[in-house]
Amino acid sequence: MIRIRQVAMIAPDLDPVVDELRETFGLQVCFHDPVVGEFGLRNALLLVGDQFIEVLSPTREGTTVQRLLDKRGGAGGYMAIFEVDDFDARVDRLATNDVRMVWEGEFPDIRSRHLHPRDVGGTLVSIDQPMPQGSWRWGGPDWQERSDQLLKDAAVTAIDGVVVAAADPGAMSERWMQLGLDRDVGFVSAGTHGDGLDEVALVAVDRSRVGDRSEIGGVTFTLV
Repeated sequence: MIRIRQVAMIAPDLDPVVDELRETFGLQVCFHDPVVGEFGLRNALLLVGDQFIEVLSPTREGTTVQRLLDKRGGAGGYMAIFEVDDFDARVDRLATNDVRMVWEGEFPDIRSRHLHPRDVGGTLVSIDQPMPQGSWRWGGPDWQERSDQLLKDAAVTAIDGVVVAAADPGAMSERWMQLGLDRDVGFVSAGTHGDGLDEVALVAVDRSRVGDRSEIGGVTFTLV
């Protein structure tokens, strides 16, 4: 099993992007992770069904996020995080295909590997196996208990997929397929911002509330 569980965005200023996501889609913030402060970042996670949209912004110069903001000329997509149930087999497959790991997390309730963007292409990717399946450490300690309250005004119920921009979308699609990462991922030709996670598809409860698409924080959100 593999499915998109979380998408991350980056922005020079966190709060305006979070506010727009909340106002447009009726979402609520479920967690601010203090650990990201160690990396010169602040964040907010918004609950979408049992999936998450994360927004990150730098709090100091010299961070990877700040360099990417400078390179892309502003806010945009940053990362796709997949939940899997066959973690070791997938790690072996990635190693066989010469994918380096830029971060490894081993916790009692989740195992995680961030994959080197140059070895995958398009955007930063993580594979994560939570224990038990369906839990999600990155969403905070109590998102499951609070989910009914957090989702009561939501106009969207799930993340349906993402679209990654690439200089050669055909070649990148083949690479992601080779790595087993192509589930619910599409590819398009890159524009002026270059390669990156450009689009997120959301399942709408009532499209009359949210329309067909919205541009927020450098990401196109399409409603299905």
